[in-house]
Amino acid sequence: MKRIYFDNAATTPVSSEVLEAMIPFFMENYGNPSSTHAEGRTARAAVEKSRRNVAKAVFASPAEIFFTSGGTEANNTAIKCAVRDLGVTRIISSPIEHACVRNSVLSLNRYENVAMDYVRLDSFGRADLIHLEELLAVSDKKTLVTLMHSNNEIGTLNDIYAIAELCHKHNAYFHTDTVQTIGYFDIDVSKHSIHFLSGSAHKLHGPKGIGFLYVNKNIHIAPFIDGGGQERGLRSGTENVPGIIGLGAAVAMAMKDMSIWKEKINSLRIQFKKLLEEAFGDQVSFNGDVDGEVHYKVLSVNFDTPIASDMLMFKLDLAGVSVSGGSACSSGALKASPVLSALNVPTHLRTVRFSFSHFNEIYELVYTINKLKEIL
Repeated sequence: MKRIYFDNAATTPVSSEVLEAMIPFFMENYGNPSSTHAEGRTARAAVEKSRRNVAKAVFASPAEIFFTSGGTEANNTAIKCAVRDLGVTRIISSPIEHACVRNSVLSLNRYENVAMDYVRLDSFGRADLIHLEELLAVSDKKTLVTLMHSNNEIGTLNDIYAIAELCHKHNAYFHTDTVQTIGYFDIDVSKHSIHFLSGSAHKLHGPKGIGFLYVNKNIHIAPFIDGGGQERGLRSGTENVPGIIGLGAAVAMAMKDMSIWKEKINSLRIQFKKLLEEAFGDQVSFNGDVDGEVHYKVLSVNFDTPIASDMLMFKLDLAGVSVSGGSACSSGALKASPVLSALNVPTHLRTVRFSFSHFNEIYELVYTINKLKEIL
């Protein structure tokens, strides 16, 4: 039996359609898009087509899309350039942001004396909008709000449009990390005061090492990486052409199939939750707004068992099931999750994140339940 992959919030397999689109740009259309000869022009045209695909997905102008090495670089660029170039001296965030956002904010607080405030969270991990408005109203410092659309560990969704309106009301900048939601939810920057938005290819069946940053046309920031002036001067370095092609193809495919993906993946998540409850009863509980506004591909499960979390995941791995304890961005380190700590999840519970894709099937759910029965 082939392995079962339930860690799609960490990364997804590259789809055959995306790979097919990328291959010619490794072998045949290998030109540097900064070159003016035919090979360069072919590469440039393909890069700009991908830029249009990404822009269309978020209702932006192509001129507002800048390619990066991934979500981490995109988030770092938005947050650090807002401080350096836009006069931001205060950042409002939350303790459960992705590590690249959380650590960027902490770094600016430590080394640049940027003030830092955390918005309160409800029991599901969602930003408290009443408290956010109180924080925005209490200071006249130029402020950046950075809050993610969907939490990568528990799937809870923030209302980024309501947050954008609050930021507009109080003359604050707003950055949102949509790495987990691009291609899974409709996102429209054209009608809301979103100043920065980050995305990445490898969460929606595209390649690793490529992402993008949306920068609102009314925002002007200086280069984060200096060099030859690529990406209209904002992000130098020879473009990762095959990766950019893969990102554009993945986004286009996801937008076309979004409703189909959503129906299947959400059905799998709901069925798996039901199977867990039937099999383990009070021995299982769930994190986040599991029956409400949540990313439909994520199910964060607590098991009440003396088996250590790393051993539980190891035994599932030996049984052919790939899962995660939370974020996969901590270099394999086994330590307390800031997300679970912020939500006061009891430390004796063992948390496993199951995250699904449209490639998964019902028989994989049943197999995993049976293996969990053996392990627990």
